[in-house]
Amino acid sequence: MSVGEGILKWEIAGTVSEETGVGRSMEGFSSGQHCQSGKALAELQSFEQVESGTPSASPLDWETDDDNEEGPKPSELYGKYTWRVEKFSELKKRDLSSNQFEVGGHKWYILIYPQGCDVCHHLSLFLCVANHEKLLPGWSHLAQFTIAVVNKDPKKSKCFDTLHRFQKNEHDWGWKKIMDLTKMPDGFIDADTLTIKAQVQVIRERAERPFRCLDCQYRRELVPVYLTNVERNYQRFLEEKRSKLGKLIYDKARWSSFRTIWMGIGQNARHQMSREKIDVILKAVVKHFFIDKEITSTLVMDSLYSVLKALKDDTMCKKGRLKLLEAEEMPAPMVRVDKDMFVLVDDVLLLLERAAMDLLPPKDEKGLQNCTKDGNSGGDFNKDSIQCDERRLTELGHRTVEIFVLAHIFSNKIEVAYQEAVALKEQEELIREEEESWLAEGEQKAKRGAVKKEKKSE
Repeated sequence: MSVGEGILKWEIAGTVSEETGVGRSMEGFSSGQHCQSGKALAELQSFEQVESGTPSASPLDWETDDDNEEGPKPSELYGKYTWRVEKFSELKKRDLSSNQFEVGGHKWYILIYPQGCDVCHHLSLFLCVANHEKLLPGWSHLAQFTIAVVNKDPKKSKCFDTLHRFQKNEHDWGWKKIMDLTKMPDGFIDADTLTIKAQVQVIRERAERPFRCLDCQYRRELVPVYLTNVERNYQRFLEEKRSKLGKLIYDKARWSSFRTIWMGIGQNARHQMSREKIDVILKAVVKHFFIDKEITSTLVMDSLYSVLKALKDDTMCKKGRLKLLEAEEMPAPMVRVDKDMFVLVDDVLLLLERAAMDLLPPKDEKGLQNCTKDGNSGGDFNKDSIQCDERRLTELGHRTVEIFVLAHIFSNKIEVAYQEAVALKEQEELIREEEESWLAEGEQKAKRGAVKKEKKSE
């Protein structure tokens, strides 16, 4: 069984922690670092607002359920459950299970070990698939879930995120050391009751194109926590491609050779090489960016889905979506969609130079700075923050898609044609040199023959 990625996060100034989820049968435990910022836990705000019937502050819908894809939508595969464990101090059982609840067409339950599962002095907690013994061999579903252990002071509540592929033989996943028991009296036990809240998102995967993973509100709660990690994933990809293209451009001899060969190719041939089928590109995008053991993969997929849908609609400002950039700030596009093809919008020489020199879009802190200066707080501040975060994700996703398309077309078509042209040119040069050598040798033989003949005649 593999280890999933679980994130423990709570809001204490300067204190951030991460813990890794495991199955009950696994041994070992690991930890790392992660970041969260803001003035209140979005997860708990969402729970309280939904339960009280009041909507949470949010911008215009971003990737709403208005698409025409077949099958259940993320909002239909998402659910919440609250479990209040009463008389916690009187529990004598080694483990205790919650009632079953249904999400995404499957029944689940929460399992806790009040005195720890294979550990001491810790509360252990797992999300489990109900009736797993009845599952058919090969049953498998990917799910992302958040567990909140509620404190009377919301800022001290602890929330844990993880992504796991549930299977017949891996039907439970969670944390053996979710909380030190010595910390439980500090607000986590209220009137001898422990409150646990769960959010579960079953994910409908697609191998052929980026797919939407998360319910809109659930995603908005996760974006502020993982935006830095998503940025890092995108930046790593963009830097890798920039480095590769830079090696070509900054090698003057090779770049000159490439330009000469490219300009020598007929216009129709260059046009055909500057396009690729959408299906081919999108399969490569999913394979590269979706890793089912990385919790940030779902946010990456959601942002790429949004960008690709907007590209296909030939606008980044379609009603119901965030603007990518203001019109005056919109960079010149590199890619457009033509029926079932991605097409480079400019000559590849210019696009390669742009891609090699363009930097990652800078963060726009203007909105949040203005919000702070104006003294806004609470819902207004959170709304502005969410808009900035989602806009940032869209910008990064848009840049990544364009560079991915350019790099794919260049590597799989244009560079291949260039290497073939270079190889052909080298072969022609070798043949020419051999022919010249053969001619020179023939001339030398002819001269020697003429000299011998002249000597004989004398």
